[in-house]
Amino acid sequence: MHTIPHPPGFYFFERGWLSSNNFLLMDDEHTTLIDTGYVTHADQTLALVLSQLSGRSLSRILNTHLHSDHCGGNAKLQAAFPDTQIWIPPGHFDAVLHWDEDLLTYKATGQQCPRFVPHHVLKPGSSVESASFAWEVHAAPGHDSHAVVLFEPQQKILISADALWSNGFGVVFPELEGMDAFDEVSSTLDLIQSLGANIVYPGHGAAFMDVCDAIDRARSRLDQFVSQPEKHQAYASKVLLKFKLMEYQSLPLSDFLSWATQTPYLQMMHRQTDADISTWISSIVQQLVASGAARIDGPVLSNL
Repeated sequence: MHTIPHPPGFYFFERGWLSSNNFLLMDDEHTTLIDTGYVTHADQTLALVLSQLSGRSLSRILNTHLHSDHCGGNAKLQAAFPDTQIWIPPGHFDAVLHWDEDLLTYKATGQQCPRFVPHHVLKPGSSVESASFAWEVHAAPGHDSHAVVLFEPQQKILISADALWSNGFGVVFPELEGMDAFDEVSSTLDLIQSLGANIVYPGHGAAFMDVCDAIDRARSRLDQFVSQPEKHQAYASKVLLKFKLMEYQSLPLSDFLSWATQTPYLQMMHRQTDADISTWISSIVQQLVASGAARIDGPVLSNL
């Protein structure tokens, strides 16, 4: 196994799967945090950042995309550092400015994200100076239509967010809304391959250097989803249920089922089935239990 070399001024906070990974970039001029995790982990995110800032302020927050597990800590950090400037990808700037939770999909996923104030657009084709390097901003649609990745061409470091993990990529949410986005996933993988990164820091999981192998694994997974879209639907439904279970850890099964049956994305996926929605949700919960991802003790559902 290779030891992943971190460049000077680059701090990698590997988080669990409820919160995205965070990246703190520091030089003499700026302190920049990339992605802020989920709201229930915001106190921990702030503590991690403070531990490295050593009394300095936080200059900027950059969000690779606006899913709740990547920007849920924005409000907490903005309150702690009132002068910090928040940069978000184009596409939903006005939705964030006016806090339209329908467009931002927080209601659709049944997830939480406290309101924050954006300042600038993180525009593809531009670059951000931080940690003594210029980080290129590249559009990376697929998992999210407006997502970006950040690439440092001198050391060939890629911050890939959910466009590429060591063993796949994130749920292709536009597909759940009836949009054709698998081609965008493929194009984003082409982009990543063309960049020739030596090191990838993903949105979830450990950093890795076997980039070509990871791309091959992602393409294989994508081919499965393209040929059998129902596999993607099944994967997405498990991800949404597991995310909520990780958020609460333990709750009455009846409350969990009530939440799930009222969650718009799950309702959309249920329309592709013939089963009653409660029966369908219950069957997915049983799959999580069978796989060791959850446990049912009497009336209580718990995360594992």
